[in-house]
Amino acid sequence: MSEEKSGFFSRLKQGLSKTRNNIIAGLDAAFSSDSYVDDDFFEELEEQLIMGDVGVNATTEIIDRLRAEVKEKSIRDRSVCKELLIKSIREQMTVGETAYDFEDKQSVILVIGVNGVGKTTSVGKLAGILKGKGRKVLIGAADTFRAAAGEQLKEWADRADCPIISAAEGTDPASVVFDAVNAAKARNVDVLLIDTAGRLHNKKNLMEELKKMNRIIDREYPDAHRENLIVLDGTTGQNAMMQAKEFGEVANLTGIILTKMDGTAKGGIAIAIQSELKVPVKYIGVGETIDDLQKFDSNAFVNALFDIDNSEE
Repeated sequence: MSEEKSGFFSRLKQGLSKTRNNIIAGLDAAFSSDSYVDDDFFEELEEQLIMGDVGVNATTEIIDRLRAEVKEKSIRDRSVCKELLIKSIREQMTVGETAYDFEDKQSVILVIGVNGVGKTTSVGKLAGILKGKGRKVLIGAADTFRAAAGEQLKEWADRADCPIISAAEGTDPASVVFDAVNAAKARNVDVLLIDTAGRLHNKKNLMEELKKMNRIIDREYPDAHRENLIVLDGTTGQNAMMQAKEFGEVANLTGIILTKMDGTAKGGIAIAIQSELKVPVKYIGVGETIDDLQKFDSNAFVNALFDIDNSEE
């Protein structure tokens, strides 16, 4: 495992310590009991997972799968079930082989989400990741409502050494998207990253504007590979799920960037969102520096969550 990945895993493991304490202590008590596997055991597991923000749907799926495997293999020892549970969660969190196709295609990535989740920061970090892979990146600053949003994004663009298309505060964001798309085509850019305003998911007019942006991209750049990545704050638990559902009604969500996973007791939400929405977590953030956003790795995440040694990964 590379030094960079090793360092990120350490930060992820440290960041998930509150979640681990929140979920694992209760699970370990259930697994270490001398009692046989029975209905009480499954109820115990279910309760612990739901309390850890894994969510009702994801928990039901995980427990149902575990019940079936226990029955099929005639397992009576509770301790054996721990490995099966971890394996089930790991499989559920797998991102999929085509999740990062946009890295190798001419792509437009629209980054959306509510205020304060770390959207602008995520755009900057993502630009740095793609630039590091040798991709030609352009950033579109379509958050024209928030004071100083453009300046903040410009700082990140400079750090990532990427050009930026921006406009004066109060400019119609759709016109910035139009300009950015046409600049991307003219400059033969590999990836166009568009930062959007922190839309409150209950504001109809702002959601309509998001639809408008998508229509412009569809019309002006029909051949581009499209990604709509929603940024969610890992500390908000089930609220993040509600935000993703609302945005999913107006945009075809293709992935999730889960931020602020350092120090949250609600890290189980990563499992819940992926299970409920069938939208993969593609990036996970554990800090403020440009290296603190990395591709989501289900093995590393589950290992960090269950305090398993990651050196073999």
